[in-house]
Amino acid sequence: MTKILAIANQKGGVGKTTTTVNLAASLAAAQQRVLLIDLDPQGNATMGSGIDKRDLQSSIYDVLLGSKTISEAQMRSDAGKYDLLPANRDLAGAEVELVGMAHRETRLRDAVQGVAVQYDYILIDCPPALNLLTLNGLCAARSVMIPMQCEYYALEGLSDLVNTIRKVRASLNPDLEIEGLLRTMFDPRNTLAQQVSDQLQEHFGSKVYRTVIPRNVRLAEAPSYGVPVLYHDKASKGTQAYLALAGELLNNAAQSAA
Repeated sequence: MTKILAIANQKGGVGKTTTTVNLAASLAAAQQRVLLIDLDPQGNATMGSGIDKRDLQSSIYDVLLGSKTISEAQMRSDAGKYDLLPANRDLAGAEVELVGMAHRETRLRDAVQGVAVQYDYILIDCPPALNLLTLNGLCAARSVMIPMQCEYYALEGLSDLVNTIRKVRASLNPDLEIEGLLRTMFDPRNTLAQQVSDQLQEHFGSKVYRTVIPRNVRLAEAPSYGVPVLYHDKASKGTQAYLALAGELLNNAAQSAA
C-alpha cells in the first residue's frame, strides 16, 4: 500500500522542506517510487529538487483548482530521482479561491487517489501555517511526520499541531495518525536541546524517531545547488542521517506488514 506522508509543523524554520526533499531522495536511492508534493507557496521544495519555480507551465495550483490532474502537472526531478508536483507563488492565491469551492479541504486527497497506485511513497511538504493548504495535506495523508527543533517554543507549537491533527481525524480524515516526531538541527552539546529531546521521548515514546538530524553545513548548502544533500556530499553527516531515516521508515513499514 502507498505510504502518504505529510511533513508538517506550523512553526517555520524547523527543517520541513529539508526533510521532505532529502527523505524523498533517500527513499528513491533505496529503489522506492516516490512523488514529492510541494504544498508551500514559497516553492522551496521545488527549487531544492532542481526545478526553477519561475518557469513552471503547470503546478499544484492547477491541480487544486481542478484544471489539471497530478499526472498532467507533475515533473521529473533529475536532481533527486523522484517525481515532483511543483509549487510557486500562484499557490498563495489558491487558498482564497478554494474558500468558495465544494470539498475545499479534500481536493488534494481526491487528486492523489488517481496516482497513488503508481508510488510507494508520496511525501507532502506542508506550509508553515495551519491553513487551508495544510488542511488539504492532512486530509490527503495517512500519517504525519513532525520535524521539530529541540527548544522550548517547539514544545508549545507541538501541542497546537497535535490538537489540529485530532480535529482533522475527528471530522475529515479518520485514518490520520502521527507517524513520528523527527528531531532536526540537533546539537548534542546544547543542554536545553538534550533536555527537550528527553521530554519528547518521555511523552511520545516510540513515536520519536531514533534517527536524529544534526546541524550540518552541507544540508544548508545543498538547496543553493538545486540538489538533495545526497548528491551534494554523500559522505556528510546530513546525508547519512537522512539515509538512516529512510531506512527507519522502510523497516517500520516492513514490520507493520509482517
